[in-house]
Amino acid sequence: MDASSKIGLLQSLQISRVFGLVAEDGDSELVSKVAALLTGYATEILECTKYLDPEEVAGVPVDLLNGVLPSIFYIVQNCEVDMAHTITPFLSDYVNKMKSFSRLQENQLLHMGQILEVVRSQIQYDPSYRDNLDTLDKIGREEEDRMLEFRKDLFVLLRSVGRIAPDVTHIFISNSLAGAVAPSADRNVEEVEAALSLLYAYGESLSDETMRSGSGFLRDVVPMLLSTRFPCHSSRLVALVYLETITRYMKFVQEHTEYIPMVLAAFLDERGIHHPNVNVSRRASYLFMRAVKLLKQKFVPFLDTILQSLQDTVAQFTNMECTSKDLSGSEDGSHVFEAIGLLIGMEDVPLEKQTDMLSALLTPLCQQVEVSLLNTKVHNPQLSPAKIANIQQIIMAVNALSKGFNERLVTTSRPAIGLMFRQTLDVFLKILQVYPKVEPLRLKVTSFIHRMVDTLGTSILPHLPKALEQLLTETEPKEMAAFLVLLNQLICKFSTVFYDILEGLYPVICSRIFNILPTDVFLSGPGSNTEEIRELQELQRTLYTFFHVIATHDLSSVFLSPESRLYLHSMMQMLFYAACNHKEILVRKSCVQIFIRLIKDWCSRTNGEEKVPGFQSFVIETFATHCCLYSVLDKSFEFRDAESLVLFGEIVVAQKVMYEKFGNDFLVHFVSKGFPTAHCPQDLAEQYCQKLQGNDIKALKSFYQSFIESLRLQQNGSLVFR
Repeated sequence: MDASSKIGLLQSLQISRVFGLVAEDGDSELVSKVAALLTGYATEILECTKYLDPEEVAGVPVDLLNGVLPSIFYIVQNCEVDMAHTITPFLSDYVNKMKSFSRLQENQLLHMGQILEVVRSQIQYDPSYRDNLDTLDKIGREEEDRMLEFRKDLFVLLRSVGRIAPDVTHIFISNSLAGAVAPSADRNVEEVEAALSLLYAYGESLSDETMRSGSGFLRDVVPMLLSTRFPCHSSRLVALVYLETITRYMKFVQEHTEYIPMVLAAFLDERGIHHPNVNVSRRASYLFMRAVKLLKQKFVPFLDTILQSLQDTVAQFTNMECTSKDLSGSEDGSHVFEAIGLLIGMEDVPLEKQTDMLSALLTPLCQQVEVSLLNTKVHNPQLSPAKIANIQQIIMAVNALSKGFNERLVTTSRPAIGLMFRQTLDVFLKILQVYPKVEPLRLKVTSFIHRMVDTLGTSILPHLPKALEQLLTETEPKEMAAFLVLLNQLICKFSTVFYDILEGLYPVICSRIFNILPTDVFLSGPGSNTEEIRELQELQRTLYTFFHVIATHDLSSVFLSPESRLYLHSMMQMLFYAACNHKEILVRKSCVQIFIRLIKDWCSRTNGEEKVPGFQSFVIETFATHCCLYSVLDKSFEFRDAESLVLFGEIVVAQKVMYEKFGNDFLVHFVSKGFPTAHCPQDLAEQYCQKLQGNDIKALKSFYQSFIESLRLQQNGSLVFR
């Protein structure tokens, strides 16, 4: 049936006779069926409009929709219906259809307002869950997760209405917020939270330019938001969405700096960081840090006020009684220190003031650690859980604080600041001396060293031997893997400057790791997926990365020092096996790249002598044949896989490098020894030689892939090279 005929049929149904049933009968089953009928009827009208001319749509179809919509709105507002599967999809389709109209009529604008009313009523939480949501118990978490999912389509609908009827949307949101602000005995938590959520969700559709310019709508609503103290601000839900909304509209404040005092007050008083609910307080700390990142230079005139307001929060964070609380997750409260660091770490702050402020923060924290360690050594060798937590908090605080100080400032323009952080590092390294086996403290100190590498630059080098010596006392796989990650950062940061330290560490690392890792493959099957095996596998992956970082940062001569040569054979066997057989393609690629780099570094003859005796023959006779030929001939090597193609490219590069370094010594052996085993025809072998001797690496890669695929077809699965 064509669209025009169907519209005529729908009109003849006289569906208006059904409308009265909704108001007259409260039977839920009947209401549900009527709701489905009306929604289905309206959906069919919308479907027909897709195939009608605009002039036809503006006639009967629009009249039919105008007739049915009031009943749908009535059902939604007064009855229990399935919003997610019927009403919301229809309303979304209706709004999308209205986008095709150049100008909405008065009754269509009225419908937009009614749709917004539907959104507001539907996003409200059930008051019966109020206490659960405030304490965030299991029931509260489940309800919050359910509503988070349920609201998604409704907020999309809100933003869609906002695009085609911005004035209606602005007035609706402004009135909702004004209603939430107005003192009223009937105003409840759920209504206030919904009004704020509307403003928050709508902000997602606004561009940065719109935010900064501050249109008439924002000029009215943002100051109202910033200056408001809701009667139900003690509610977790209200407090959180209030802070999130302020953060979303922060770019407005960036251009309208007269509102900065209001922003600071909202974050720093009982609406934010000083909120009695710890979840709100921690979230406020994080959001305040984000605000500081955006506006830190404009916050400088208020620096003293900010620090004074945060004084109790800073002290509480490292208070012994507070650290026993659950501080898991990313929002642990340390963002307050990061915010402070970002503010006082700017060069806009005078040096003397910056030094005094940093000292006022670092000195008591360091003293607290030293006193704790001293008391423990003298009175009680066993560190209590409370003291462990206390020291952890202090390290986290300083770690976060240091994020505001860049390397240039602490090493070049204001070295006195760098000295203060180096002194703090020395204090924290004492923790490893006193408690080398307390894993939580070890992890926190290691994290701080990572941070200081970026903050202090080369000025940290004199502190590293002592620090690394303490960290190397542990030989468990998990700890060794973490140690290698730190070394990888140091090598990437300092490259050859780190040579002397690395040369002393490398043989010690090898002596420990090669004793606990298998030389080839981990066993599979029952009992192979234990925590111990997983830790060993992670250590092995990290070790390959360690070798790769050394080789690619001009440090491969570390492998050749007298103490390190003892482990050269074991390293080569491990790299060779992984390059040919490792189940992770990225590991294989890294190992091939290591061989490429070692060939370049070690295969330049000096006075006719090999730099590493036996390495050239190993590469030509073993690595080339097995890795560059047999491993890719194996049917398990999948050319349709993107990562495998990247690995294949490295294998082709390896052949090119071997030819450049070894010339015909490589080519003759590869072609005369390897190719016959793969039943390679003479003409293909000659083509390979020509391509290898050319200068086009892309052409060589393309040819070699075709070459391997041709050999596979000739084998027809009869040869396996593993």
